[in-house]
Amino acid sequence: MNISRRQWLTATGWAAVAGSWIAPRGWTIDPIRRPSDKPNLKLALAAYSFRQYLDLKKPTMTLFDFIDLAAELPLDAVELTSYYWAETTDAYADKLQAYAAKKKLAISGVPVRSDFCVKDEAKRRADIAHVKRWLALAARVGATTVRIFAGTLPQGDTLEEAQKRVVAAITECCEVAAKHQVYLALENHGGITDTPENLLALVKPVKCAWLGVNIDTGNFRTADPYADIAKIAPYGVVAQVKTEVSPGGKTQQADLAKIVQILKEANFHGYVALEYEAKEDPKTAVPRYVQQLRKLIG
Repeated sequence: MNISRRQWLTATGWAAVAGSWIAPRGWTIDPIRRPSDKPNLKLALAAYSFRQYLDLKKPTMTLFDFIDLAAELPLDAVELTSYYWAETTDAYADKLQAYAAKKKLAISGVPVRSDFCVKDEAKRRADIAHVKRWLALAARVGATTVRIFAGTLPQGDTLEEAQKRVVAAITECCEVAAKHQVYLALENHGGITDTPENLLALVKPVKCAWLGVNIDTGNFRTADPYADIAKIAPYGVVAQVKTEVSPGGKTQQADLAKIVQILKEANFHGYVALEYEAKEDPKTAVPRYVQQLRKLIG
């Protein structure tokens, strides 16, 4: 059965934990509070997995086609990457929500691009406005999260100064996230989030109950990506699972069972979205990996 974002929050206990507030000065998610002591993992599929078909410059698939494909798989939800929305209107959002509901799928999240590191204030303000607009659209389709990026350290800048700009931008966006009851999910996406420590240096200072981490299991290029995934997992509100990891920058097949176990041990509550980026055609590979994750998640 398809459920709305508010219904999902209530069913998993998140509504009681998060409410609709921003925490007072001095409060921190260290780590994020969980609604119960039993993990609650839901399986989603990221539209980004089919990026070569959904590319708006030469599309051979629409998001509605993607939802049709997902409906044939044992999934709880679809993750509708913002890059592939043909329109950014309320009417289009309503159509997506209604179509997913018809196919018995929730819409788990809406990943967006952002760069809050940029020194140019006008550009940074534009990205803040961009995230705020997508928070409203995500709420409209019933999504629980909006994935964001911190950005890359500008040449000649210091990490400390860039971190201050990012924290300020995220804090401002959190006011809108709280209003719409949609989680901002900061991804470990390289740049100034290339290590768990650098990622959490941006998350911990923001005193907002509607901020968490998007755990991308394929993005750490560190010596032990699994250990680093475990460090950020307690802060996760959504996970994007890749089928490959890159310890020391060398790509290899991911141990999906180990990744799911890390999430369960962290008492993860939220959607686990397969985000397929390997070389095999997703139309062939994705169904196989969805089946594997379904068994692991249970």
